Amino acid sequence: QVQLVESGGGLVQAGGSLRLSCSGSGRTFSIYTMGWFRQAPGKERDFVAAISMSGGRLSYADSVKGRFTISRDNAKNTVYLQMNSLKPEDTAVYYCAADGSILLSYSGADYDYWGQGTQVTVSS
Repeated sequence: QVQLVESGGGLVQAGGSLRLSCSGSGRTFSIYTMGWFRQAPGKERDFVAAISMSGGRLSYADSVKGRFTISRDNAKNTVYLQMNSLKPEDTAVYYCAADGSILLSYSGADYDYWGQGTQVTVSS
C-alpha cells in the first residue's frame, strides 16, 4: 500500500494562488494514478483533477479548468496541484488519492488510498 500526506494548504485572498503537494511513501509511487478531490462543509466530496501514472494524461473538473494544474514528479514520489485565480467557492479540504488502475476516474470510490487532507480557505 501507499501512504499519502498533503501539504500546502492555507488562507489566501480571492485571485491568489496556492500549490498543494502530496507526498507518497510505501509501494512504488509511479504505479498509481493520482487524483485530487475536495470537500466543502456540508457538501459531498468532489473530483478536482487526476493524472496518469506517467503524467501524460490529465483530467479536470469543469469548475477548475484553466485555473488549476495537476502534475507529478515520480522521482520525488510527489503529486502537485497548482491553484491559480482562486475563488471563495474553492474553499474546502483538499485530499489526494491513489488508484491502482489506469483509469482517470472521477469517482472517489475507485481510489484505494487517501491522505488526511489539507484545508484551503479563500477569502473574498
